[in-house]
Amino acid sequence: MNKENRKAAKERRAKEREHEAKVAHYQKIWSWAGPALIVVVIVGLIIASVLDSKRLSAKSASEDTAASSSASTSASASLQTDTSLTIEDGDTVNIDYVGSIDGVEFEGGNTKGNGADLVIGSHTYIDDFEEQLIGHHPGDSVDVTVTFPEDYGKDELNGKEALFKVTINGIYK
Repeated sequence: MNKENRKAAKERRAKEREHEAKVAHYQKIWSWAGPALIVVVIVGLIIASVLDSKRLSAKSASEDTAASSSASTSASASLQTDTSLTIEDGDTVNIDYVGSIDGVEFEGGNTKGNGADLVIGSHTYIDDFEEQLIGHHPGDSVDVTVTFPEDYGKDELNGKEALFKVTINGIYK
């Protein structure tokens, strides 16, 4: 081999060794960085799920508190039947009702005289039901017309217009 060829071969081997050293270095880095990255991702997911769980738990607790406070409102307040009182948004009222579609009563649409407590504005009844009671008084009989949502869950009620004959028994004060 002549001098130039030896020199070129030496340079080539030096570059190959340098390349092999870089590859070994990167393999070494990835041998610990890869698993570390996986651990970081898993820990991040765990933290995110815990925070989400706490957020849902706090939301549920606040909803429970609101529900129990409205229940305690009706428990600690007394039912007022004074006809001069007027139903306002946020009031808890006691009502009786009979619901019908095309003049025919339907299952579950009747309090059967047992009364039902309702917080006006809580949106626990069908859309527009509660709003139609605002401005009325204990002792009033009110015709409330609503339309069941298309996806209400009962085929015989889905999308149907219903008339509820509502008697306002009183307002909790």
